[in-house]
Amino acid sequence: MFCVNCGNEINDNAVICPKCGVPTNNFKGLKKHGGAHANEGMSLAIKIFLIISCVASIFSFLIPLAWCLPMTIRYFRAVENGEELGAGYKVCVLLFVNTIAGILMLCDKQ
Repeated sequence: MFCVNCGNEINDNAVICPKCGVPTNNFKGLKKHGGAHANEGMSLAIKIFLIISCVASIFSFLIPLAWCLPMTIRYFRAVENGEELGAGYKVCVLLFVNTIAGILMLCDKQ
């Protein structure tokens, strides 16, 4: 197979061109694969920490729950639909919902 950008010969299973870094058709197939999240383990960890935060905020304060639940539901829907989340959303999760889940979201290459 040859790179569509630079013409370099690359492995048929390559996800990106090692010479110029342009994604191949294999990369696009990974992202579209059933709408599944590329890193399901990371996604599961984020979901667990978000749920723990929602439960913990019930016992501590009811007002924080007003933003914890919608942000958690938004993440679940985004993962199901294969949507990308912006850095601003991820930082808000880090600051207002759960520090660990926010850090994992920022580290996740979604």
